[in-house]
Amino acid sequence: MGSIPVTVLRVVLGALLSSWLAASAVAHEVRPAVADVTVSPSRVEMRLRLALEPLIVGMDLAGLADTGDSPLAAEHDALRAAPAAEVEEALVAAWPGLAPDFALFAGETPLSAEIAAVEIPEAGDVALPRESVLVLAAPLPPNGSAVRVGWAARLGPLVVRQAGEGATYAVYLTDGALSDPMPRLGAAEEPPLTAFGRYLVLGFEHIVPLGLDHILFVLGLFFYAARLSPLLWQVTAFTLAHTATLALATLGIVSLPAEIVEPLIAASIVYVAVENVLHRGERTIGPFRIAVVFGFGLLHGLGFASVLGEIGLQPARLILGLVAFNIGVELGQLAVIAAAFLAVGLWFRARRWYQPAIAAPASLAIAAVGGWWVVERTLF
Repeated sequence: MGSIPVTVLRVVLGALLSSWLAASAVAHEVRPAVADVTVSPSRVEMRLRLALEPLIVGMDLAGLADTGDSPLAAEHDALRAAPAAEVEEALVAAWPGLAPDFALFAGETPLSAEIAAVEIPEAGDVALPRESVLVLAAPLPPNGSAVRVGWAARLGPLVVRQAGEGATYAVYLTDGALSDPMPRLGAAEEPPLTAFGRYLVLGFEHIVPLGLDHILFVLGLFFYAARLSPLLWQVTAFTLAHTATLALATLGIVSLPAEIVEPLIAASIVYVAVENVLHRGERTIGPFRIAVVFGFGLLHGLGFASVLGEIGLQPARLILGLVAFNIGVELGQLAVIAAAFLAVGLWFRARRWYQPAIAAPASLAIAAVGGWWVVERTLF
């Protein structure tokens, strides 16, 4: 077999492997749980939307992006495929060991939460997380003290939300942190600087390490040409576009269902990667490519907005949260570009063989992953 067919075979096999790995990562992605907290004069209630299976089997989700990387992955996947009644039975059996991981305080007084209700859907596509509802409740002491909630770091990230008397509060917690004190009337208030930092980190983490689809799109822009100016033009167009739709979608002015947005984001990855191969690393960039990248940036902005939509933004912190989250996204994108530049660009972009030996194979692998996602998000 000649050298060219061998090279092509290696690229194809590498692309298929990348596609399989990426598909596995998406199927087992660790997502934050969302807790809607209601505080009354005598009772606190947490309504959690979450995947129960990792908690039941005792999986440590701290810093884990993919449940498939855990030593308990096989046990977790078996429970994910089990009937709802079996999962509920396992939850009840595991609760005495799980309860201490749920932190509820009235002032400095720890509260003991009990299961008030649980809603577990029947197993569907076992390749996807099963979202259940767990309602916890605890009585409050009569002293009127504010309530703080959270959970252990090993249970992963947690979004805490509270609504009351026209005010709303939302916070993204990691590493076992507790919420701000939530009053029994109204809603908690987070200091502006703290809120800015939280949303900035959230935006960055939505790219690195959680946003594999956005990472691949940015890498598709990086491998377009060896010169810096085409990259700058593309990144500028992409940034302007996703900033606009992020703001419009968060404000509720523009909305598209995830069933439409997610397959189109995957298709955008395929397009930019395939065009990289056909483009052959020319030194200039045309207005059509910039317009296409801008259009795809509008779609990615809707994808970014879904994260803020799930967490929620306090009306008083709306602009601050949007700006901080967007800055975090930009820093994440710059981190991806910087990593790619240090890995290959700094050393090889000036070489004549850079396009056929590095940029084209990498783009084909990116296109293979995006193509799998198009199929997965459309048909499955």
